[in-house]
Amino acid sequence: MTGPSRIPGGGPSRKEREVRRMLEARPAAVPKDLGVRSASLGTRLLRRRRTLRRVGWLLLVAVVIAAVVWAMAVEPWNMRPVETTPPTDG
Repeated sequence: MTGPSRIPGGGPSRKEREVRRMLEARPAAVPKDLGVRSASLGTRLLRRRRTLRRVGWLLLVAVVIAAVVWAMAVEPWNMRPVETTPPTDG
């Protein structure tokens, strides 16, 4: 079948009738300030995203600085001598 789907009885199908009804209907009214509202919402979202990104980077930097300060103070790469054997007095 190359044309639109039709009911065997001859008329257009329910889907075709629904599509035609939607296409012939008047488009929904759009509020006049929709562009302004969406632009302000977009600006708020961008500002929030930027703030969260900055807070994340600051937190990461703080963690790295804390790890460096801890490593400098504790020096985990220098092992203390293991004292598992008792001293030999003899």
